Amino acid sequence: MGPKASSPPPPPRVYDRPWRSINWSEDGQNLLTTVTDFQPGNAEVNPLRILLHGPVGAGKSSFFNSVNNALQGRISTRALANSSLNSDKTFTLECKIYKVKNDRAGSFFPFTFTDIAGMDKQIGIKTEDIIQLLKGHISDGYIFNPLKPITEEDTKYKKNPILKDRIHCLVAVLPADTVSLIDEEMIRQMKEVREKARDLGIPQVIIMTKVDEACPLVKDNLEKIYTSKKIKQKMEECSIKLGVPVNCIYPVKNYHEENTTDTTVDILILDALKNILNFANDYVEDQVDS
Repeated sequence: MGPKASSPPPPPRVYDRPWRSINWSEDGQNLLTTVTDFQPGNAEVNPLRILLHGPVGAGKSSFFNSVNNALQGRISTRALANSSLNSDKTFTLECKIYKVKNDRAGSFFPFTFTDIAGMDKQIGIKTEDIIQLLKGHISDGYIFNPLKPITEEDTKYKKNPILKDRIHCLVAVLPADTVSLIDEEMIRQMKEVREKARDLGIPQVIIMTKVDEACPLVKDNLEKIYTSKKIKQKMEECSIKLGVPVNCIYPVKNYHEENTTDTTVDILILDALKNILNFANDYVEDQVDS
């Protein structure tokens, strides 16, 4: 009887080289300067409006806080986020528009984030409310009622919105660690919103959060994010589920347990923000041209 055949080695978990280019030693300051100096192409549409939407517990509020952290250079909790240990119900009930201070300019950055209730089959925001937001009909401070979509009689309803009232980029937030488990009905609702945004010409991106929970290699070293096969697989899964191209998907790690900012975390956040702003600005300029 011959020697027992050895088992083949497990496939490598990383690519030989990064499949998306990023300079970890220099891009932090470069990205911060790019975002800090950014100005919309049309002064009449200032600020650009970015809408965050996605399932309950995906990390929408935490993503805004992470953007604010990266730009302020300190930890903040302006958007109240629920603990990931208790994220089965939405924590955001109000349509809340957040400005971000630009301390260097002594004013605010020329963009805002609209944070809304998470999508849920029972108590979350409804697709029709999100579509009304896209069109610019819903004002800051509207309280979402899962049993009653907004109507024209509501005091927070804007009947004749113009370009500056609309959403200029739709950002879907999906969690990398549980994207495979998202209910098909939830995906159907998100695709319905995406298709309406497409009809309106509004650009769309995906922020894929919780990359550290999805891949142990990335949890140990965030700089391995663009060599990790698991992360690319999760991005491709997000792309298939919502139909958003992979080059419009940005994997990030939100701040959630840190008490100081981290350059590597900031680079991924600012890289995503830079592209969101460029897409939103392209949309605004195209609307003005037409």
